[in-house]
Amino acid sequence: MSASSDRPAVPAWLTVPTDANDLPDAVWPASADRTGDGELVLGGVPVRDLAARFGTPLYVLDETEVRAHARRTLAAFRDAAGRHGVQARVYYAGKAFLSTEVVRWVTAEGLAVDVCTGGELAVALAAAADPGRLGFHGNNKSVAELERAVAVGIGSIVIDSRDEIERLAEITERAGVTQPVLIRVNSGVHAETHEFLATAHEDQKFGFALDDAPAVAARIREIPGLRLVGLHCHIGSQIFGVAGFAESAARLVDLHARLSADEELSVLNLGGGFGIAYTRVDDPTPIEALAAGIVDAVAAECAARGIPVPDLAFEPGRSIVGQAGVTLYEVGTVKPVRIADRATRLYVSVDGGMSDNARPALYGAQYSARLASRTSVADAALVRVVGKHCESGDIVVDAEYLPGDVRPGDLLAVPATGAYCFSLSSTYNYVPRPPVVAVSDGAARVIVRGETVDDLLARDAGIPDGRTGASAPSETPKERHT
Repeated sequence: MSASSDRPAVPAWLTVPTDANDLPDAVWPASADRTGDGELVLGGVPVRDLAARFGTPLYVLDETEVRAHARRTLAAFRDAAGRHGVQARVYYAGKAFLSTEVVRWVTAEGLAVDVCTGGELAVALAAAADPGRLGFHGNNKSVAELERAVAVGIGSIVIDSRDEIERLAEITERAGVTQPVLIRVNSGVHAETHEFLATAHEDQKFGFALDDAPAVAARIREIPGLRLVGLHCHIGSQIFGVAGFAESAARLVDLHARLSADEELSVLNLGGGFGIAYTRVDDPTPIEALAAGIVDAVAAECAARGIPVPDLAFEPGRSIVGQAGVTLYEVGTVKPVRIADRATRLYVSVDGGMSDNARPALYGAQYSARLASRTSVADAALVRVVGKHCESGDIVVDAEYLPGDVRPGDLLAVPATGAYCFSLSSTYNYVPRPPVVAVSDGAARVIVRGETVDDLLARDAGIPDGRTGASAPSETPKERHT
């Protein structure tokens, strides 16, 4: 069944599922399954146990899934690069989701780590990541952040402005060190994505235009404390297919060849942005095909110019951690709303919302949902999953089909929330941020503690002597914040 005039509120891509209890493989972690009575199991742990122990909302992250994606991605790019006789390094883009445990997982699987603030750098260092395998991004790195990065021996800093060149020049001179750097370049290729996610067009805050890069490179090469090792470009996020990467690579290789004529550059970093499936209709390109297509495109451009292929670097984040995450909620109210002469939509309100997943409000991002505490044979009903915040745009899942008997007290699971949900979370309306729990092989443990209302009030300087006079609700599970 497809969208028609009989279904005015249904997106064209959304069809009535054959089974409103199914778990499409591309959207859910590989460990997602159901027990005989229909309860969702993640990493071998039933979700009712998770909710009873840690409360809801709850971010659940499948450690085995994260590690598997990291290994697969690294193997794909190393194999693709190896066919052309060069090396490939894969950085995990920490902005997608960062905690010390996740840093330990990905580095154990052979990935380097990309950070873009002093806070992210601190997390990576707290996890005992090798500073030489860290890359530092950001359009406005402070002097203090740059000083810290240089002091710990960070592997590379991606130069994003002329001001940053001069800051680094002074810092490296004082420290008496030479810092490897890359130049972030805007290739002019627009990713097929939301405007705010497309980061390679000219009218935006990141990087340098192609025409400006030679002068930037010349200035860097004048500074004894800076060593220019390569170029960097990131064309956007949630990208399917190779075409945009290939076109961007062609423009970068041309610049790489010109700059290498004076002094050879050793690295070409093509960023990340590889898409994942959020709904059953999303069809992301397998990482092996992406790796082969991108690396082959670079090699072909180098061959056309008669230059050697440089070592390559990539920065996936979402594609490593996104599918590994599932957010659990409890349903609070269910309200049928008439939306057209012949159509009704169920508004299913849950105990979280835009404070734990801002992406639908920011980007119009689409998600899926399933009943988690049970299955049902009730007819599928069109629903909109919404949060508890005082915003009409507080939408978690814009359009989905769930069993029509969804009711208060049900657990609801939203998959593919491993990336950018925790990272973008807030305490809007004084709703504490949920904990993050890792699951694997039937065990669960907190890897990021959640907050209580007392935690939020403790920051309020108007409360004398730290006496908040309030505490978390008594029904909050005692392990939620430990």
